Amino acid sequence: MDAVASTERAGSTADADVALPWGAVWGQDVAVEALQAAASDPASMTHAWLITGPPGSGRSTLAYAFAAALIAEPGDRLAMRQVLAGTHPDLTALRTEGVIISIKDARALVERSYFAPSLGRYRVIVMEDADRMAERTSNVLLKALEEPPERTVWVLCAPSDADLLPTIRSRVRTLRLRDPEIADVARLIAARTGVDEAIAEQSARHAQRHIGMAQRLATDAAARGRRDETLRGVLRVRGVGDAVEVAGRIVQAATDDARALTAERDDAERASLLRTLGIAEGAAVPPAVRSQLSALDDDQKRRATRSLRDGIDRVLTDLQSMFRDVVVLQFGREDDLINRELEVDLRALADAWTPERTLTVLDRIAETRRNLDQNVAPALALESMLVTVASGRIP
Repeated sequence: MDAVASTERAGSTADADVALPWGAVWGQDVAVEALQAAASDPASMTHAWLITGPPGSGRSTLAYAFAAALIAEPGDRLAMRQVLAGTHPDLTALRTEGVIISIKDARALVERSYFAPSLGRYRVIVMEDADRMAERTSNVLLKALEEPPERTVWVLCAPSDADLLPTIRSRVRTLRLRDPEIADVARLIAARTGVDEAIAEQSARHAQRHIGMAQRLATDAAARGRRDETLRGVLRVRGVGDAVEVAGRIVQAATDDARALTAERDDAERASLLRTLGIAEGAAVPPAVRSQLSALDDDQKRRATRSLRDGIDRVLTDLQSMFRDVVVLQFGREDDLINRELEVDLRALADAWTPERTLTVLDRIAETRRNLDQNVAPALALESMLVTVASGRIP
């Protein structure tokens, strides 16, 4: 279980210091006002919250800002910075790096929720990926959410309240975040990174307002190139052979990306554990501690699996944006394209296909995303989906 705040979520400590604890929250003034009011009025405080919003809308950033406002006394900047950094003892946070949140991790959260605050005003439990709970795992939380200790606050984060069971939704107060405008995201990215305004606008548009993804695209020319190559490759799929080839390329690119994101961290974690166990680099590992290394290997494999599936899901999101553009063109709209750089190819496809065929492809992509959540083999799922792209029929 992770008890640290991610850098993507919180930005930098220096950024948050501008107006602790809300300085890192962007574009969610209404939500901030609601949480500020709750944090300053214990009599009206709700002890279980659900923050929802699309990926990149700042759900986790807002959750940790709220936690800082709850835990720290007003004006206690040190305590606020500790919460935002994930190091305060009265904060317990879970951001799963596996495909799902395990029952073991959920039980650990519930157990921690019954501890009284040690230094701060409240104990806050943040679950960043509440939508990754299976039904059995959700049931572990029910009583803790319904009857939390007086000074414990739960803050769950998910894309939408529909991603959680009705029994969970009935026990929380839901706060829905707004979807920022592309122009606003572009201005933010340009200010943060110093990239050209055109690149910032393109990245915000391609990321569909996801701030973290927009920043990555804006600052990584290779990522922009891979996205363009993938979309153009799918447009060239004409049969089963093309489908198999393009699916393989997508999986390989996602695998390479996942390895690049996790390899350095994996090595550092292993080296740190060996040092903690007093084992010199290159020395044999005593049998008595092999189980600890094995547990670390298992955690890293789960993280790699999630990273791979998240990468493929991002590709599928990009494909949905492309075929959504085709539908837009088929219905006579021209001013709202996400993938303007592909307009010539998309117009040709819009003329060649019926709207029904395009909608069939979009449905197939959505189904593929759901199948990947159920641990279907990525290559097979993509091949089947691309056969539908080529033929307009579901295999």
